[in-house]
Amino acid sequence: MRDVPIEEARRIAIRAQGLDRRQGGVLETVHRLGFLQLDPISVVAPPQHLVLWSRLGPFDAAELERLLWKERKLVEWDAFVYPSEDLPILKAFMRRRDRAIDQRILSWLKAHAAFRRYVLRELRERGPLLSREIEDAPGHKREAHRWWGQRKMGLMLECLGARGEVAVVGRRGKQRVWDLAERWYPETETLPLPKARKLYDEKRFRALGVRLVRGRLVVHPEAEDGPVPARTTFLSPFDRLVHDRARTEALWGFHYRLEMYVPAVKREYGYYVLPILHGDRLVGRIEPVFDRKTRELGVKGVWWEPGEQEIDLAEPLDELQRWLASS
Repeated sequence: MRDVPIEEARRIAIRAQGLDRRQGGVLETVHRLGFLQLDPISVVAPPQHLVLWSRLGPFDAAELERLLWKERKLVEWDAFVYPSEDLPILKAFMRRRDRAIDQRILSWLKAHAAFRRYVLRELRERGPLLSREIEDAPGHKREAHRWWGQRKMGLMLECLGARGEVAVVGRRGKQRVWDLAERWYPETETLPLPKARKLYDEKRFRALGVRLVRGRLVVHPEAEDGPVPARTTFLSPFDRLVHDRARTEALWGFHYRLEMYVPAVKREYGYYVLPILHGDRLVGRIEPVFDRKTRELGVKGVWWEPGEQEIDLAEPLDELQRWLASS
């Protein structure tokens, strides 16, 4: 690891994240990034799609679905998409017991042992199934609760999924399809947790290129510097280039917060604002909104960073509009 000037660190971070050029496809990009984060909020597009668009330009979202559900070269777990080769690491995480959340999940599953057996039996006999298809099965009794209301089925599936007993094996629209993990995940080794942590950390460091360590910008030993083309694109709020807000400020002096949970009158910018990346600089932010009825992309606001000149956004906006309209 080495310290580098901030200009070089910026270029390395962008190149490590595959934002310097357009090449390869969905699978190669996920391998480079390590994972894609999933989120139901899609004011413009689902985060996993927007992250890929920022790097690949207009791509066929069906390719991601095919890699997940047909070819199984990618796997969904715990609201992320990973390369299937990472399953030995993920299985170690599924079985961990060292965090408070692990103990809460295990305690909840133990307290609802009969319900757990019921869900696993339904999947074994009738799966794959949507959550509601298990919930509406004969013999299931809905129970209101002051914490989870009627959503106990969803909570059970989330807990079983976190522990690697069930898996997401497809989607119908936005609804997840569940089955027994043993029928979906291929046979692999399960790494010891310390080794899994070390490998995961190494993969993440390599994908970031640059880390913020006690106020220092530290570069991965295999990171490469080089010119970054002056192209313009927009980043998802969940994009790993800006996900670590402290690192983003250290590299670019760019103070970024997602304000969708902030009351409208208290927002500095907007509900779902995307950073604007131009070359190796974060030059501003934009609030695009895609109307799925009219298939039109609108812009509610653009804000430029102090000292940055306004850039013509017609080309990336037109590209985004055409891609969204055809999706």
